[in-house]
Amino acid sequence: MGRLFGTDGVRGLANGRLTAELALDLAVAAARVLGSRGRDGIPQSGHGRRPFAVVGRDPRASGEFLEAAVVAGLAGAGVDVYRAGVLPTPAIAYLTGLLGADLGVMLSASHNAMPDNGIKFFARGGHKLPDEVEDRIEALLGTEWERPTGSAVGRVQDHPEGHERYVEHLLSSLPHRLDGLKVVVDCANGASSAVAPDALRRAGAEVIAIHAEPDGLNINDNCGSTHMDALAAAVVEHGADAGIAHDGDADRCLAVDARGELVDGDAILAVLALAMRDGGHLVDNTLVATVMSNLGLRLAMQAAGIKMVETAVGDRYVLEAMQASGLSLGGEQSGHVVLLEHATTGDGTLTALRLLARVAETGKPLHELASVMTRLPQRLVNVAGVDRTRVHTTPELARAVALVEERLGATGRVLLRPSGTEPLVRVMVEAETHDQAHDEAAHLAEVVRTLLALE
Repeated sequence: MGRLFGTDGVRGLANGRLTAELALDLAVAAARVLGSRGRDGIPQSGHGRRPFAVVGRDPRASGEFLEAAVVAGLAGAGVDVYRAGVLPTPAIAYLTGLLGADLGVMLSASHNAMPDNGIKFFARGGHKLPDEVEDRIEALLGTEWERPTGSAVGRVQDHPEGHERYVEHLLSSLPHRLDGLKVVVDCANGASSAVAPDALRRAGAEVIAIHAEPDGLNINDNCGSTHMDALAAAVVEHGADAGIAHDGDADRCLAVDARGELVDGDAILAVLALAMRDGGHLVDNTLVATVMSNLGLRLAMQAAGIKMVETAVGDRYVLEAMQASGLSLGGEQSGHVVLLEHATTGDGTLTALRLLARVAETGKPLHELASVMTRLPQRLVNVAGVDRTRVHTTPELARAVALVEERLGATGRVLLRPSGTEPLVRVMVEAETHDQAHDEAAHLAEVVRTLLALE
């Protein structure tokens, strides 16, 4: 069996891989690791009280029983629980820090289809866990320990104030009101269904909310940030200035302009980087992005005199790089944007507010602001059945890549990424034209298939 934790918590088919029993055991193990330890690993706060946790979820039907299991595990481990209900992932991270909780737990499978679910943990301050802490939690699963009894067990209470506290925090970070803007927001029938329309309206925008009626079964169902067509059509139909799309747990934000054209995470990062530079808030004049960000973003930032730091794919790696250097802005093409001055993780509603504030402040339409970046054609090919471990140690492959890079010149790029879990290599090529990107990616895919074929 492989590592239980993935790139963003534990995720899988609810009541299949991710059972109530596993959720309970994970909660107990997390309590033992993330609560300051007393004797024998029993959770014990260093502040004269029991440790406590904030627990939230997205609207999935399975979140109801998984939440019950997590709460039972935490309370049974001697942890008091604030049950925040349905809120975005970044809201739970924020509340964990705001309330001084010892840990936070979010039940969500993000953009995955409804049958899946997941468990994400936050440490004190609302920070995602490093790999070594996740490994410690995983190592404690099923081990014996001294369980609290009597008055030492945790207590459980609802925390309905979470919505208001989170929205007030979002509004306090707004550099410019949104008065005069008409905005369509697609909530993916997910965790942002109440929060996002409320925050946008209170910021001054006229808001049309779509896919904001979660029933436990319709989350991410042909809506949200993975299905942008409905949002684009609604923006054009209503004559809106912009459209905002979130995923199921609202840690992502993608947008469309008034013409219904996509503004992806790279373009959003470009707009926000320039806004923060102009306002003196872009620390060290540096943006953090992953290796999968479009070359067009790098060229736009270079032209604007903004430095870039590259990380591996995954918002956790973006965040780690930002924290290591004290940087203020980073993100991914998928719409995970981290504004570290105001959030400890990607926050889709915060990103939307800041993007729209730039539109309102400048008086420029979103398509004009986003045009600072020209997206270069990109082609991604997954090559299966190959030895991914030899990607960076095969000289013939390195020479083939170098020849393609020479043909592409300064306006092209090659990236070979071995899968972390499958016998698979991802070949990505960016070029000046779609045909060139397609042809060079197909060529390199065939080279990979020939040189790295499994015996």
